[in-house]
Amino acid sequence: MNGEITGLSVERLGEIGLHISAAHRFGTDAFLLADFAAPRHKDAVIDLCSGCGIVAAVMYARFRPKNITAVEIEPEGTRLFDMTIQNSGLENVSAVTADLKSWRAGREVDVVTCNPPYFSDGAGIKSAEKHAVNARHEVLCGIGDVCRCAKLSLKYGGRLCICNRPERLCDIMCAMRESGIEPKRVRFVSKNADTPPWLVLVEGRKGGRAFLTVEKQFYTTTENGEFSDELKGVYL
Repeated sequence: MNGEITGLSVERLGEIGLHISAAHRFGTDAFLLADFAAPRHKDAVIDLCSGCGIVAAVMYARFRPKNITAVEIEPEGTRLFDMTIQNSGLENVSAVTADLKSWRAGREVDVVTCNPPYFSDGAGIKSAEKHAVNARHEVLCGIGDVCRCAKLSLKYGGRLCICNRPERLCDIMCAMRESGIEPKRVRFVSKNADTPPWLVLVEGRKGGRAFLTVEKQFYTTTENGEFSDELKGVYL
């Protein structure tokens, strides 16, 4: 915990200085997930697989929910977000180092978010870097683990919001239903109208009834290849 962090730097998110490292960075998907989840001011939120705390930080900056707990299994990720919390003066935000397969919140919350590893353990080419493998492949946890943790953390009617690759959509929906979380909302993200989706956003409700809404496609670029107005709207 007290060792040197490789590649330590700070990214500005409005008034927040988010601490990142060579092992814990972030991409556009984190902003899209935070925007999709859109917690209310009165909501208590848990962010699983939090990494450097990017999703939690964006939700804090944009929506200011009642409180946020960021759960990350890698101590360096928690340490980075602790630095962000302290140096940026974030209120009612905490960072926890824990394995979500055994961690319990000790209270019921309104929203759980998760940007989990995208690839199953046996899929794709694995990096030589252990932290990259853990972040990209379901080595330390899978979608089922995320859903089971959310089930135990959410109040009745609470929401679980996940982003992942479109090819994992069936896995997400099956895992949600197995945990008593009904898929209620889906949105696909594409570069433009001529390209297939590269991301899917899924919301499920604990104890919800079967009814699924597929929202309009999210396009990240214009015909000229510039950021779309919608994408600009999710950035800080």
